[in-house]
Amino acid sequence: MIVKAQETSNMRVILAGLVGNVIEWYDFALYGYFANVIGQQFFPSSNPSVSLIAAFGAFAVGFLVRPFGGLLFGRIADLLGRKQALILTLMAMAIPTVLMACMPNYSRIGIAAPIIVVLLRIIQGLSVGGEYTTSIVYLVENAPHQRRGFFAIWGLWGAVLGILLASAVASFLANILDHQQLDIWGWRVPFALGSLVALIGLLIRRGLVSDVSTEVSRDPVQQVFGKYRMQVLRLFLLNIGGGVGFYAAFVYVVSYIKEIDMVSERIALNINTVSMAILLLLYPLTAWLSDRIGRKPLLLAGGGMLMFGSIPLFELIHTTDPSLIFAGQLGFVIALATLSGGLNVANVELMPKVVRCTGLAFAYNTSMGIFGGTTPLIATWLIQGSGNPISPAYWVAGSASITLLTSIFWVRETRLSCLS
Repeated sequence: MIVKAQETSNMRVILAGLVGNVIEWYDFALYGYFANVIGQQFFPSSNPSVSLIAAFGAFAVGFLVRPFGGLLFGRIADLLGRKQALILTLMAMAIPTVLMACMPNYSRIGIAAPIIVVLLRIIQGLSVGGEYTTSIVYLVENAPHQRRGFFAIWGLWGAVLGILLASAVASFLANILDHQQLDIWGWRVPFALGSLVALIGLLIRRGLVSDVSTEVSRDPVQQVFGKYRMQVLRLFLLNIGGGVGFYAAFVYVVSYIKEIDMVSERIALNINTVSMAILLLLYPLTAWLSDRIGRKPLLLAGGGMLMFGSIPLFELIHTTDPSLIFAGQLGFVIALATLSGGLNVANVELMPKVVRCTGLAFAYNTSMGIFGGTTPLIATWLIQGSGNPISPAYWVAGSASITLLTSIFWVRETRLSCLS
């Protein structure tokens, strides 16, 4: 049971869960969208592919440390309350975001430049490790019983809104600046703007009522690896397909369209921005549906679409026709929106309350770190090694099969269950 000094309004609950994810994923997406220029300025090489791989490697490092951030901030949330953890994660993301805007490049400070970039990614990765999962736990625990799915989706909605804002800002700059201006200074502007979103988020979260769980484990980390290890493993497997699919379709795809399809950066960013806007429209609908028919039907439908549709959808994306590229990305939008409608709330409902933040954070972030965050790097390596431009689709399909099989054989329906 959560003890509160007063009831928090539904709108404030949703805003508090949403806003932190906006800044977290705004920054993470910016790094992915500007991977080319970041690679050139901070990881220079005579081979552009090597610079890009190095930049995506630093991107992946931020994901690889997420499980440790999950344990750190999840433990804080389980022991000291959700509010304290949510404020700390927001601050840990905002500071590196601002620093990235004024970071000297390799030509000015040499080897210190890539080292500092990697350190900033590590700090942000730790922050992300606690932010997203703690926010959806907060949303679900403060939601009316029959609307838990609808409330939970707003954490993910905020994350995608952050990515969409990053895509929109990057697209806007690509349309008003020439290539040289964008490479020299234009890419820094979006990082500087991130500080404004962070300030708004901090003000909203400082106004939350403090909450303390009456079901507290003395050592939630120990129990995550002991008593509740099978529940953690289940959520780890359940999140693999969605993580890989999302980062393939909405982060890596911008570089794919530019480097493999040889389509302009402006068109790539425009397509990505419109696709994510549609995704935002579909999320509340599929979440509402999960509150009506259950979590499992959406897990099965979304996982199946992602598994069987990845190869034909990548075939569409691998063209020079913007309309076909958009059609391929739209297919991923539908599959991922369907999967997320059930998955987002099931993540919370399937984890016992006593270790809910710690267990979910470790399971989810380990899954994202090993599979999702490394997807741009793996996809680049697959194409480089095989020469097959469709090879990333096999990675997505294989990952989605794990989620689908886990949904079939190891997930019970939780829509009507008590949140205990």
